[in-house]
Amino acid sequence: MELKLVMTTERSAVVELTDSGRFHSTKEYDIVINGKKSFTTDRTVVSIFDLKPDTDYKVEAVWSDTETFAVNLHTEAEICTLNVRDFGAYGDGEHDDTNAIQCAIMACKKGMRVLVPTGTYRVSSIYLKDDLHLELAKGAVLLAFTEREKFPILPGVIPTYDEKDEYNLGSWEGNPVDCFSAIVCGLNVKNVVISGEGVIDGNGSFKNWWGPDVKNRTIAWRPRLFFINHCENITLQGITVQNSPSWTIHPYFSDHLKFIDIKIKNPWDSHNTDGLDPESCTDVLVLGALISVGDDCIAVKSGKIYQARKYKTPTSNMIVRQCCMRDGHGSVTIGSEIAGGVKNVHITDCLFLNTDRGLRVKTRRGRGELSVLDDISFENIDMDGVMTPFVVNSFYFCDPDGRTDYVGSRKPLPVDERTPEIGRLTFKNINATNCHVAGTYITGLPEKKIECLTFENVSICFAEDAKSGVAAMMTSCKEGSRQGMYVAGIKKLILKNVKVEGMVGPAVIAEDVDDLETDDKGLLEA
Repeated sequence: MELKLVMTTERSAVVELTDSGRFHSTKEYDIVINGKKSFTTDRTVVSIFDLKPDTDYKVEAVWSDTETFAVNLHTEAEICTLNVRDFGAYGDGEHDDTNAIQCAIMACKKGMRVLVPTGTYRVSSIYLKDDLHLELAKGAVLLAFTEREKFPILPGVIPTYDEKDEYNLGSWEGNPVDCFSAIVCGLNVKNVVISGEGVIDGNGSFKNWWGPDVKNRTIAWRPRLFFINHCENITLQGITVQNSPSWTIHPYFSDHLKFIDIKIKNPWDSHNTDGLDPESCTDVLVLGALISVGDDCIAVKSGKIYQARKYKTPTSNMIVRQCCMRDGHGSVTIGSEIAGGVKNVHITDCLFLNTDRGLRVKTRRGRGELSVLDDISFENIDMDGVMTPFVVNSFYFCDPDGRTDYVGSRKPLPVDERTPEIGRLTFKNINATNCHVAGTYITGLPEKKIECLTFENVSICFAEDAKSGVAAMMTSCKEGSRQGMYVAGIKKLILKNVKVEGMVGPAVIAEDVDDLETDDKGLLEA
């Protein structure tokens, strides 16, 4: 084990105790700061708050009487603190504090900090600016209004004077369309840190944004809780974001992003409340996050075909590590709006609990030839209660034409500019217990097979009281329970040290596989 420094701000730091567990450490240990015990934790990634600016600290993780791991750090310098109360914010849960908080943000210079102290601050849309450190103190809540008229509109497409390009602000499900501004919004900004122990509460409920009338709209559905568009060097650390009206955190065409030790919480039955949806983003780190939502916990995206052809920007170079995903539709989802492609995405040392699926790839004919998914891996993952651990669905029945023969046909169709592609998918050192529906349900297109699918050191075990369900949202997938590993439409399939227990029928059903490499031929026997 080793204690590593992850990041510092003026008033906080994050450390990671490596090789001590997956999200939770294998036992509790003490954090000692400058020789004094601060707190006890069972987390592998730990935030430390209430530090002083421009100060040296020695942080120790006391694992046992004989094992202590230490790291030295120096906090960032700070010119001054701008307290939003000094700018007229009430924090009483009644007054509209949007303008006061916005004023403090606009007054902030590089090297300063905007502090939101304990209290409940009613807000509509707050806008970020360059070189901002916004801290939400413990007990501070930004509580969103729910009246639609309080939210500005981000136009989807604004023509430019040369008529050769366009200015895109609004986005909804992969298309440039008008939408509500987010509760916290960043447009073309860089070098922003939002940290602290406070909460951003979208105030979503079935009485407002999640109810039966949410689709009766003239503007795109509902505001997101956090939206950044063409931003750089953005960090969220320590905070809790919850009750989002729709997608919770949506980075859009943004680069160099860090989401560290954050908590994303929406009720399990809330609609379209994805946790984190990076869309056409590069260099994304998600570390030590807890995500429990009503849809996909993490959904990696790159737009629909209009955006893909215009900007040719995949989501790439993304790491998800030491995170816990629970109760959502998919723990980590690729798609479905992935017309720009997804490349070099790696999920390691994570915990998936009671989600419908572990990995969930959603693609379909019509996403286009730029929709190339490649170099995607899951390694060192524990799953418990996941209905179907691995789903790769090349026939996802989304959009108005989703149930047509073109999308759903299992027969080979001509390869053209509408045909997506899946390259290398790798799964290593994974233990999935108490599964229900199927071990895997993986289907490549018959005319464009998955290039290489690898399972190594993977164990799948079904619950004794397994529930039935539909593994993949495609027209040809039927309801079932305790089905083994189903794979189809693969060029090369590698099964190395794979175990499936508690299934009904064969452990592995492989159809339309060109090259099968396995160290256990018995997996394919009924």
